[in-house]
Order: sequence, then C-alpha cells, then structure tokens
Amino acid sequence: MLVTKLDDSKSLLGEAYDLCQEGEYTLALEYYDLVLFKDPKNLMALIDKGVTLQNLGKYRQAIKCYDKVLEIDPRNKTTLVNKGSALHSIRKYHDAIDCYDMALEIDSKYAMAIVYKGLALGELGLLKQAIKCFNDALRIDKKYDLALNNKAMALQLLKANDKLKPKLQKP
Repeated sequence: MLVTKLDDSKSLLGEAYDLCQEGEYTLALEYYDLVLFKDPKNLMALIDKGVTLQNLGKYRQAIKCYDKVLEIDPRNKTTLVNKGSALHSIRKYHDAIDCYDMALEIDSKYAMAIVYKGLALGELGLLKQAIKCFNDALRIDKKYDLALNNKAMALQLLKANDKLKPKLQKP
C-alpha cells in the first residue's frame, strides 16, 4: 500500500498532515521525506516538514527547511514568518524581526507578521514599539487574540516599569 502512495505526493502530504494532527510528528517526518525524495522542491512538503520540526523543538533543522523554500520562492510570506518564529524560539530576535519585515514588504497587511514582530520587540524590551505593532495588527483584525492578549501584557509591563522609574531616580 505504501508503494502505491509513493506515486501520490498529495496523498502522502495528507497522511502526514493527519499524523501531525494526532501528534505523530516523527512518523509525519518520514512521510515528508518520502515526498521530498521524489520531489526535493515540493514547497508544501518543505514548509510542513519545517513546521513539524519546529513542533518537535528542532528549530535549526526547521530553519534549514524554510531556507530551502526561500531559495525556490523568496517571496513566500508564510515561510518568512515561520522562519522568524523558529529564530525567535532560539532567541535570535533581531533575525526574526528581519524575517517579519521581509514578509511585511510582501504584504503590509499581514497581521500575523505584525504581531510576531511585536512579540520579538517585546522580548527585546522595546515595549512601546511592540504595542504599536499589536495596535497595527488590531486595525487589520480587531479580534486577533494574540494581539489583544500581548498588547494587554505589554501595557502592564510598561506601567510597572513606569512605576519603578521614579524610585530608581535620585532626588
């Protein structure tokens, strides 16, 4: 049965997706590798393999998959955001922001890229810039939970920082 499926990349990708939904990431990777063995430039397999590796905490391997996609399709905004997310996970916030900015050059209304950029800016302690990103994303999608929740958190942190400042200053 697997031999028959080797001829059908779409079917293998569907199976891999289902395996990921069930949390069977390692087995899903084998399916992606089967597709990529037959077609090394299959963008869907490369992207989904990268996401699966990211789910397994294998961020550097995920980034390599995303880089392969970007060699083929440098304007793939989803892959740029995925790569940025993987870079964020390994605390390379400036590199992550570069990826989000590239995605935003392609689509300035890409709310996810804006929010993720805000998250990276927040990690760098740039709370006012992060809040601006969250506000920009909320202008695009008023109900974007990630933007709403992180805006609230950033505002609380900013308020807490402001309360500390007078105590730290000398009279």
